Amino acid sequence: MAKATSPLAPVQAHDLVLVGRFGAAHGVRGEVRLKSFTGDPAAIGDYSPLLSPDGLRSFILKSLRHIRDDMFVARVEGVNDRTGAEALVNLELSIRKADLPPAEEEEYYHSDLIGLSAHLENGELIGEIANVLNFGAGDILEVRPASGGETLLYPFTKAVAPHVDLGARRVTIAPPLESEAREEETGDAEG
Repeated sequence: MAKATSPLAPVQAHDLVLVGRFGAAHGVRGEVRLKSFTGDPAAIGDYSPLLSPDGLRSFILKSLRHIRDDMFVARVEGVNDRTGAEALVNLELSIRKADLPPAEEEEYYHSDLIGLSAHLENGELIGEIANVLNFGAGDILEVRPASGGETLLYPFTKAVAPHVDLGARRVTIAPPLESEAREEETGDAEG
């Protein structure tokens, strides 16, 4: 079984940043696949310990072997057989936000964006950012509408989300059709 130790201090979910996820067991000696979500995929090996989503269990990577892109085969301290590795399948791994370097200007950690209110440029409330998704083509803000109903998806680009104010806990959204029309109007006026 994986070595599980209690972190030094209680951890709240908003204090954690998702950095990876264990995948399938690999072989019979306790290795497990690991998908990295860090900017440089190999950097996941620099963070220790990695924490379970509830912050109650910690995992120390003994070694990482690169497979491809953002996938690795990992040896985890205390996991010595296939049964132990299988117990980790699909477990998300986080680190404490305090262990990360500060975000650079115009960069944001997903955890900083979740929970912010989303407003149109005229100040009208759209809703609250429920999640930040990425399916490979860039970040997408998932907004839970204030009026209820299905969530709305907006690309997290400077054109669509021109203003992020972490202090005020709000993001300004210029819906894509409106921002495209504005760009066309500006282009026509210049020509």
